[in-house]
Amino acid sequence: MKCLSRDAEQARFIRETGLAAEFARLCEPVMQELGLRLVRVALSGRDHATVQIMAEQADGTISVGDCAELSRKLSPLLDAHDPMPGGYTLEVSSPGIDRPLVRPSDFEDWAGHEAKIELVELLDGRKRFKGLLEGFEDGEVRLEVDLDGIGHKILGLPMDLIANAKLVMTDDLISEALKRSQKDGEDTLKRSEKGVEDTLKCSEKGVEDTRDAASEGPKSV
Repeated sequence: MKCLSRDAEQARFIRETGLAAEFARLCEPVMQELGLRLVRVALSGRDHATVQIMAEQADGTISVGDCAELSRKLSPLLDAHDPMPGGYTLEVSSPGIDRPLVRPSDFEDWAGHEAKIELVELLDGRKRFKGLLEGFEDGEVRLEVDLDGIGHKILGLPMDLIANAKLVMTDDLISEALKRSQKDGEDTLKRSEKGVEDTLKCSEKGVEDTRDAASEGPKSV
């Protein structure tokens, strides 16, 4: 059995392209200084009006304070480099509970939970798979799926064929996410249910920094 090095396990195999890749290049060094790691950069809205930076600690958790600090650190850097001239909103957030899976270690860390995986090309006549994660081995994601006429079977999906992968929201996943937040040292027992959700997601909309080239500077929300 081939084992990946620790660095290889933690390296993202799903990478951004184009303008999103430029944001990732600028943001990752700052995140590393803060003890955070990048999950994904996504551009959305008309004319890419929103730039979403998903971040987390090594254990997969992140606090509202972490999101706010990262936003403050990124603001002057992005002002200086101006990767996307014009108005846009920078949104710093956690990956959320139904998070993207972007590292080999993600498939190990979340083994036992449901995931959706989309490939870049057909494998056995299909591109999309949904099932129970069984970990990562020999360069393949192990996924238990229910195949029509065959029943449950564990498939090996090559990492280099994966276009997108994310967890599926279930009660078990929500419960596990809450437990991990508690282990991170957050005093979740004293928070309301809404407060816990805010901690996990850095609020539904994330910590936003609205940037407008026509204004005097960025406005923090």
